[in-house]
Amino acid sequence: MAAYFDRSVIRRCLKAWGQIWLLLSIICWLPAYAANEEVGSITAALGIESTEEVVPEDPAASENEVAESSTPLPAPPVISGQSTNNAQIETTPTPQKDNDIRQRIKGIFSEIEGLQAVDVNVTQGVVTLTGETPNEKKAQQAINLTNRLTDVVTVEDRIDRTLDVQDNVTTVYQGLMAQGKTLVKALPLLLVGLVIFVLVTWLGSWLSNRKRMWQRLTPNPFVAELLAQTVKVIFIVFGLILALSLIGAETILGTLLGGAGVIGIAVGFAVKDTIENYIASLMLSIRQPFRARDHIVINGQEGIVVRLTSRATILMTLDGNQLRIPNAEVFKGTILNYTKNPERRFTFELGVDANDDPLAAIKVGIDAIHTLDFVLEEPKAIAVITNVGDSNIVLEFQVWVDQSETDFAKARSIAIRETKHALENAGFTLPEPIYRLRFNKKLEKAFEHMQGSDAGRATTNKKTEPTFSGAIYHTQDDERSIDDKDKQQAKARAKQVLQGQNAEEVLNARPDEKLMAKVEQEIAESSDETDLLNSNSPQE
Repeated sequence: MAAYFDRSVIRRCLKAWGQIWLLLSIICWLPAYAANEEVGSITAALGIESTEEVVPEDPAASENEVAESSTPLPAPPVISGQSTNNAQIETTPTPQKDNDIRQRIKGIFSEIEGLQAVDVNVTQGVVTLTGETPNEKKAQQAINLTNRLTDVVTVEDRIDRTLDVQDNVTTVYQGLMAQGKTLVKALPLLLVGLVIFVLVTWLGSWLSNRKRMWQRLTPNPFVAELLAQTVKVIFIVFGLILALSLIGAETILGTLLGGAGVIGIAVGFAVKDTIENYIASLMLSIRQPFRARDHIVINGQEGIVVRLTSRATILMTLDGNQLRIPNAEVFKGTILNYTKNPERRFTFELGVDANDDPLAAIKVGIDAIHTLDFVLEEPKAIAVITNVGDSNIVLEFQVWVDQSETDFAKARSIAIRETKHALENAGFTLPEPIYRLRFNKKLEKAFEHMQGSDAGRATTNKKTEPTFSGAIYHTQDDERSIDDKDKQQAKARAKQVLQGQNAEEVLNARPDEKLMAKVEQEIAESSDETDLLNSNSPQE
């Protein structure tokens, strides 16, 4: 039923899209045929120059029309107050031609605002312009128009630029008024273009908001969001092109695209780190190197994964604090995932006396470790001899636990305690460092002589007292008995303490539930950022 509903929705969407496309085509093309005469005025109001050239059929008529035109065209540059004409110079000029040139130029200047005060003198085809113009623009217009006559040899510029405020302001005001009137005439067409742009943009926004459709195309939420935003931008650009084409302003689009390219390059260098982080977010959402609730270490930063956003990876540290790591650092960093393989090994070292058998000590320790409930049978716990020191033999115990059900640090602590007690109960000594002092033979004989004389004197005075060597022997036995008594007292004290209240928490190796509760609470909290971790996506 759901599949049928989705197919019907897609069919209706396609049908609606076809109707909208047909409507847009009608809106775009019908007004264009009805407003061909208005397009030129609209482009003039918007400051757009036409690049089309009209080639006349009659060359003679073309020259006359060009001479009568009041629109200034590009001309050779003016150097040292003069302008030259590239036309060929006649060898037999006549005064009649000079008079015709002067009359023709005066007639043209009389029809152009701002050039009526310019005087024209022609001698041998050389035109001298005097008089006044309100600004440099009008003076250049006069020079360009004069250069367009075929019989003009060169133009000498002696025009005085008055720069009169009233004349210049009046000219600008009249130009603005003319453009304003043209713009008012073009308002209906501009309104149609604006409506088209709004409709196309709205359609793009509507399609981009269909999250279920994009999620069906790709299960990755980040890629789905990227596709939706891309479609939205495409529709906005398409609507802008339609609107500008309708009002005949295609050249503006080229200018906008060129400016956008330059701005894009500058912005790209400025936000290089942001773009790198964005691409890293895309790659992490596709690769999925970890899941939510995974216990990981990223470049030495340890914690439990809460979520993966488009900017950062959020962890809950073992101290209960929130940690945000930029995705660019996560993508390039080293990731250690403890949850990927729940079986984890811990090691610890204990030393026994050099006179003890290390293999017997290993057996006693391994037997004690296997009595613990959290120790795995497979892989088996083992122990090896790692070093023979000055006064002890160092044993390393290697124990495997299931860290999904066991707290790693607690399990290691309990295993060390039980192994130590088992070795001590079996008679193995965990020795302290022993230092031996050696003397030369003469000094040893002197000590023996002093010891013998002291022993004879002690026998003469009190025969019941032991000898010096015997006294040393009994002192060592007394020290051992004292150590045994201290150990027994310590064990009795520990037994009494561990039988008290809340002692089970110390001996319990279960994981801390409070930390996982905080992680679940953090995951359940609503966030404006989309979580890119998806359990349905393939994991790397």
